[in-house]
Amino acid sequence: MSEQAGDAVPAAQRGTWTSFVKSLAGFSGDLSSMTAPPFILSPTSLTEFPAYWCERPELFSAIGDAKNDEDRALAVLKWFISTLKGQYTSRNESMGSEKKPLNPVLGELFYGYWPDTNGRGQTDLLVEQVSHHPPITAYCIENKSKGVKLTGHNAQKTSFSSGSIIVKQIGHAVLTVTPNGGGAPIEYLLTLPRLRIDGIWYGSPYIELTDTTFISGGNFVSTIEYKGKGYFSGKSHTFKATVSPAPGTGGSSSGEHVIDGLWHTSSKFSSGGKSGLTFHNVEAPKEEVTVGSVDNMEDFESRKLWKLVAQGIRQSDFDAASREKTKIENDQRQRRKDEQAAGTKWELKHFKHVDSDPVYERLGKLVKVVPPTEDAYIFQDNWPAKN
Repeated sequence: MSEQAGDAVPAAQRGTWTSFVKSLAGFSGDLSSMTAPPFILSPTSLTEFPAYWCERPELFSAIGDAKNDEDRALAVLKWFISTLKGQYTSRNESMGSEKKPLNPVLGELFYGYWPDTNGRGQTDLLVEQVSHHPPITAYCIENKSKGVKLTGHNAQKTSFSSGSIIVKQIGHAVLTVTPNGGGAPIEYLLTLPRLRIDGIWYGSPYIELTDTTFISGGNFVSTIEYKGKGYFSGKSHTFKATVSPAPGTGGSSSGEHVIDGLWHTSSKFSSGGKSGLTFHNVEAPKEEVTVGSVDNMEDFESRKLWKLVAQGIRQSDFDAASREKTKIENDQRQRRKDEQAAGTKWELKHFKHVDSDPVYERLGKLVKVVPPTEDAYIFQDNWPAKN
C-alpha cells in the first residue's frame, strides 16, 4: 500500500484492509455478502438513510405550495437535488471517508419526524426493513398539511471493477402531491442513481454518482445527468439537469430549464432567456430528524437494536462492535431457522409487497426506464401512534 493508504487506514488495521481489498479484487457476485473490516463500518444502520430524503424539510413541504405544473416540477427537482449531499457525501464530511452502513435485520424499524416550523407543517418518517437477503428498505415520508407524500424502496447490487465498487441501486420512489385547493393527486416517479465508490486502494472511499436518473410526472420530465470526476479530468459531484414538458401530456412551459453545478454544494439555472440564477444551495446547515428516546423504543427499532455496536464503533472499540454485531446476526439466523421449522414467514408491519407498480409502468414510459416493470412495497397508512 502507498503512503497515502497508510495515512488513511488505522495502523492496527492496515493488514486487514490489504486483505480485504485483495478479496474484493478476486470476488465474483454481489459484494453485500462480504464482511467489511470494522473500522470502515458506519455506526448507523441503513434503515436511517431514508431520513436523507428530508434533511431540508422546507423544500419538501414547499412542493405542496406550487401553483402550477411547471413550478411544481422545478420544486420537486430542487428538493431532490438537495437530498443528494446527505445521502452520498455526509460520511466523508463527518467521518473522513465513506463508511459501510450496518446491514439491517428483517423487520428493523426507524421512526422520526421534522417538527412544524414557520407554518410548513410536521413531516413524518417511517422506515421498515422488508427483506434481509437481498437487503431491501421501504419508507414513507409525509407532510399531511401540505399534501406531500413520498414512498419507495431501495436495494443495492454491488460489484468490483477497475479498482472501484459499482453500486446499482434497485427500486424507485413515488412522490404524490395532493393540491390544497382540491383536485386529483399528482404523482411523480423518481429513479435512483448508480454509484461508483472510488478511493478503495487508499482505504478512503468516496462516492461519485454516474449515469442518468429521471423525475417523471405532473406533465413534466426532469432528466439528471451525473458526470463526476474521472481518472484524468472532470470535477467531483457535477450534474446537469433539464426540465421540459413530457411529450404527449399537454404540459406547457415558458421554455426549457437547464440546471448545472455541484449537487453537494450549489447550482445555477438558465430559464426564460435568463442565466446564472441560483437554483439550489445546500451549504447551509441541515435539519436532523427528531427521534424518541432509545429507552422507550421497541427492540427492533434501529438505534436500540444497534446501540452497543454503534457505541463500539464510535469509541474505536472494534472488538466490542464486532462481538455485538455477531450476536445480532446470529439471532437473525436463528429466527429464520425457527420460522422455517414452524412453516411460518415473517409478517411485515407497515408495507405490502406487490409484483408490479402501475405508477412505475405508467410514468416510466415517458422516459423509457429499464426495466419496464418493477415490484414495489405499498405503505399501509398505519402510522404508529407516537408519530
